[in-house]
Amino acid sequence: MRIREIKAKSVLSKSQVYDYALNPYVGCQYACVYCYAKFMKRFTGHTERWGEFIDIKINAPELLAHKVKKKQVGRVWISGVCDPYQPLEKRYMLTKRCLDILIENGWPFTVQTKSSLVLRDIGTLKRSKHAEVGFTITTADEKMRRIFEQGAPPLKKRIEALAKLHSEGIRTFAMIAPILPGAEGLVSALKGKVEYVILDRLNYHYADWAYKKYGMQWAMEDSFFSQKGEELNTAFEREGISCQVVF
Repeated sequence: MRIREIKAKSVLSKSQVYDYALNPYVGCQYACVYCYAKFMKRFTGHTERWGEFIDIKINAPELLAHKVKKKQVGRVWISGVCDPYQPLEKRYMLTKRCLDILIENGWPFTVQTKSSLVLRDIGTLKRSKHAEVGFTITTADEKMRRIFEQGAPPLKKRIEALAKLHSEGIRTFAMIAPILPGAEGLVSALKGKVEYVILDRLNYHYADWAYKKYGMQWAMEDSFFSQKGEELNTAFEREGISCQVVF
């Protein structure tokens, strides 16, 4: 793993998902094989494989403190192309410091992660009236997780973290994206732990080799996503969990 501390030129960018995106790090230690953020390498100049480099924007909090005074208030997505609570956050605490700044200035934000390290910041999150935390959970099958998300935390830890956040009164959701085989088991696993779920399909070809290696080409086809999307939508709605299908 190549780790560099860098001085970023900007930290708050326009987003097509929310109003803004904030990424305290470049790269992600989890290296999930399907990750859409791999496209970032076209712009960063890294020669290492995705998951083998991290740039730490050590001046991210200072940049953010300056920007929130000048920009129109909007919801901030933390993060769009990295996990804000990947292991290095335990040491650098950039995400936590950025959350403090957003809260102090009354900005709403949405945290998206796969890491239970977010539980460290429950006290911070509870200071905001407009915070929400989502966990990316693509399947309920741990064998599938190990194929596609080998470097990421186990599914059980993610679901337990959602339950804890929810019990503390923090708005929570699950991002089931991409839908992997075994996702149907998440309906019961997430009941009582989230306000809503988001469903999306595999949108890039980064993980094609993994599907082929394990004989799961059928789980890459449009028919799989269409059928599973309908089934999951119906099942979640039946349990009183709002479901957004974004494909």
